[in-house]
Amino acid sequence: MHIGVVNNETWAFFRDIYEELGKYHSVNTFEPQIIKFPVFRERLQKRHFDLQLRNFLKKNQIVFFEWASELLAYTTRLPKTTSIITRLHRYELYQWGDQIDWSKVDRIILVSEAKRREFNLKFPGYNEKILVIPESVNPTRFPYQPRLYKRNIGILGNLIPRKRVYELILGFFENNLHKEGFHLHIGGGAHPRFLDYYNALTDLPCRLGIEKNVHFYGQVENTPEFFRNIDVFVSNSYSEGLQVSPMEAIATGCYCLSHFWPGADELLPQENLFFTDGEFVEKLIEYDQLNHEVKIAKQLKLREAVLAKCDSNLISPKICQTIEEIAG
Repeated sequence: MHIGVVNNETWAFFRDIYEELGKYHSVNTFEPQIIKFPVFRERLQKRHFDLQLRNFLKKNQIVFFEWASELLAYTTRLPKTTSIITRLHRYELYQWGDQIDWSKVDRIILVSEAKRREFNLKFPGYNEKILVIPESVNPTRFPYQPRLYKRNIGILGNLIPRKRVYELILGFFENNLHKEGFHLHIGGGAHPRFLDYYNALTDLPCRLGIEKNVHFYGQVENTPEFFRNIDVFVSNSYSEGLQVSPMEAIATGCYCLSHFWPGADELLPQENLFFTDGEFVEKLIEYDQLNHEVKIAKQLKLREAVLAKCDSNLISPKICQTIEEIAG
């Protein structure tokens, strides 16, 4: 079977699926050539791109769009020549959803039931096309490793306002966690659209006088190593699809606490969720006071629950099977 893949954004969540597809099918990636025309460059570039995309769609039995974003919106404005599947993670629902002709998409993969409810409210009439398959973590890349508990709290991701890292630092200070010997480890680099936010973040601990307890790592390349130095991973966002970094942290042996963003209860049990800073600190201290054996037991129980649902060895074949069914 000839399967086309369109992915003009990060491949971080798609590598395992791509490898799984390649075991059984001929997989082609859309990589448009850019030709520098001497005159009328912009108009000719658009025509050249349009021709390449149309040919790519025609030569594949089915095309998978890893992100329901710009290229999918463009494609659904063209005459339909092949079956189309897309996976919508989160942001596309708000930035590109209104520009996509969903009637031309044969299957819509969403990462949580919360996103299904939101999608159906925004675009009613397509529920029969929706399939919920969660994001995944590869346990081979993130093996479990017990660690000596050192009161290290960690967060990792794009440092943008949605992640609410600024609020996490303020809560860390206001609840005197620095005085109790806790350390906050923040992984993630500056986002070009939110440089002011990054500057405010890195400056805040100094202004609060807690710079010795708050550590910035910039862009983290070796994520398993980062997680191995963390005891409790925190997701403090107000909106997510089904966030992958908590899965990866839990797989390596971190305990995890999360703000109750819509869908967080599909990843974590109620006892690991909080709304307010007070609830977060209460749950953190409760875990802090457990003995070593009970901490290990909680880590393993959480890991087992996450992998039962989000192991890439389960998720990748499920997505591949969906592609094959639609193509068939």
